[in-house]
Amino acid sequence: MAYRTDFDLKQHSDFSKVDLSYFDEETKERFIPHCIEPSFGLDRTVLAVLCDAYTEDEMAGEKRVYLKLAPSVAPYKVAVFPLLKNKPELIKKAQEIFAMIKKAIPAAAFDDNGNIGKRYRRQDEIGTPFCVTVDFDTIEKGAGVTVRDRDTGKQERVGEKDLVDFLKGKL
Repeated sequence: MAYRTDFDLKQHSDFSKVDLSYFDEETKERFIPHCIEPSFGLDRTVLAVLCDAYTEDEMAGEKRVYLKLAPSVAPYKVAVFPLLKNKPELIKKAQEIFAMIKKAIPAAAFDDNGNIGKRYRRQDEIGTPFCVTVDFDTIEKGAGVTVRDRDTGKQERVGEKDLVDFLKGKL
């Protein structure tokens, strides 16, 4: 917000033939009103959100930059990965879990590009709050999936049947 007083209208009054003053019937006085310039545009709002969310820290001895966006404004709420992109059984299961999540949480992404660490970092950088990883325990032991929290890096196993409710509860 910018409180401009009567400066702007006085400048226009000097150069225009239009009288920009106001007559108050109650006080019988003529004056030039003061102006308030609101500066709340989408671009400023987005810039403020991004500046506030930009975070640097250290995780596992490595410097990390990420967007600590509130889940309500994060472009993706959850990303699903297979642990390895060259194992068809992991990819197939990850795609099944992704489809299940996508029905309940439309702002979900599937990523199988690069190694798992790079995928985590990429999702951190765009502000995705949770990453779901399908690994061999998911397939061989039915042990659920690993859910990683963007802000803490903490990982926990969650059963497939409980996954959507777990994520919704966190979002």
